[in-house]
Amino acid sequence: MKASNSIKLEFPSKSSNESFARAAAAAFAAQLDPTMEELGDLRTAVSEAVTNAIVHAYPDSIGMICMKLRILESGVFEVTVRDWGRGIEDLEKAMTPLYSTGGEERSGMGFTIMDSFTDKLRVRSSPGKGTTVVMQKSFSPRAVRV
Repeated sequence: MKASNSIKLEFPSKSSNESFARAAAAAFAAQLDPTMEELGDLRTAVSEAVTNAIVHAYPDSIGMICMKLRILESGVFEVTVRDWGRGIEDLEKAMTPLYSTGGEERSGMGFTIMDSFTDKLRVRSSPGKGTTVVMQKSFSPRAVRV
């Protein structure tokens, strides 16, 4: 589907960039006039996707992450987070709640959270080549303001 507006950001997989990515996505989505709750859901989903790339794609090094934000002509907001890290060996297992390769400090709920806070979640991954997460979210029409 064609985008009516889009941006692309590339940044190193440093944990300090997670909050920037979350804020950038929320700022770009603001043009669709989402509620504060909808913005919070979007920020959470983006945070999970970027954190997964930082922690799992590049566990022992710094790599690049690309985030694309698009407003589709239908008014749907789309976020794509891509890395070129180690990829996911077993995607079905990785998407199972409570499964994590990140150690005991990780909850294993990243994909579950992304799925629950967006309308559509697609994940593609190739071992040794990286992972792409695509999330779409529609925002509720707001009442007409007088």
